[in-house]
Amino acid sequence: MPSLREWADALWTGAARTDHSSIVGSMLGAGVGLDEVAPGVAFIPNFGNVTVVDGGDGLTLVDTGSFLTAPLVHRQVRAWRTGPMLAAVYTHGHVDHAMGMGPFDDEARQKGDQRPRVYAHEALAARFDRYKLTAGWNQAINTRQFRVPGLRWPTEYRYPDVTYRDRWQLEVGGARLDLRHGLGETDDHTWVWLPAQKVLCTGDLFIWAAPNCGNPQKVQRYVREWADALDAMRALGAEVLCPGHGPPIFGADRVAQALDETARLLRTIHDQTVAAMNQGMRFDDVVAAVDIPRDLLERPYLRPVYDDPAFIIRNVWRRYGGWWDGNPAHLLPP
Repeated sequence: MPSLREWADALWTGAARTDHSSIVGSMLGAGVGLDEVAPGVAFIPNFGNVTVVDGGDGLTLVDTGSFLTAPLVHRQVRAWRTGPMLAAVYTHGHVDHAMGMGPFDDEARQKGDQRPRVYAHEALAARFDRYKLTAGWNQAINTRQFRVPGLRWPTEYRYPDVTYRDRWQLEVGGARLDLRHGLGETDDHTWVWLPAQKVLCTGDLFIWAAPNCGNPQKVQRYVREWADALDAMRALGAEVLCPGHGPPIFGADRVAQALDETARLLRTIHDQTVAAMNQGMRFDDVVAAVDIPRDLLERPYLRPVYDDPAFIIRNVWRRYGGWWDGNPAHLLPP
């Protein structure tokens, strides 16, 4: 049974290779569980990863996992630490990251304690509202995408207690967590920096795959701002990166390389697409004009195993150019 660090190293070096399921499924299937990645910081591989911070006077979660794995996350946390759960930070409102508070809220209620406070970006509540409005649509597309028959899309959510706009320096339980907003896969995204431990929690701004920035069934993603957020993270000199999916990255050089090359992939696709649009090209010609760097897609953490980088071109077009592809025959088809 490999350790978390062994699995992370195998993926980085290419001894193990990612595919659509291996980023999560192989870690869990191989029995890779909670591991302490820095003093007082534990990482839980999950469908959406969870990081736990012990500041000495209590615990804080960075992401909470999905509604399907909430009991498992609670058991793993309590096997590691028994101190009070004081807070949680949602990196964003996707249901694989922000649906695991139930067992911790129940625990607090049973003990007569105040329930943990949840922190998130101010746009997150509107996401939950939209999920309620479009529950049927989300159930349909996620059942199709993940091939889970009988999937029930949730309609009840644990909304944040405290929200912020740009930055928030959170002091909780003896630990400091710096929260920073960055547009990317979502408009409500938060990445978290633990300066004392030099640990970076990226949420889905890094997922051990080409960025999920062009998903054809999902709402607008933000390519240029995503690259900017990765550059801001790289400037901090993190020694451990805890991603939204996949294993951590250990070592400052590896962390910097992964962040830099992911940002470069996004930025070159964005800039080439905008340059072609500024020449007045139709959409098909724009797609043909953009040169996606194939050398970057061969990196073990940038392989197109989930989203297709060609979809990012379409996402940039949609943001700046609307939905029409420039072909008159497609404007009002018969």
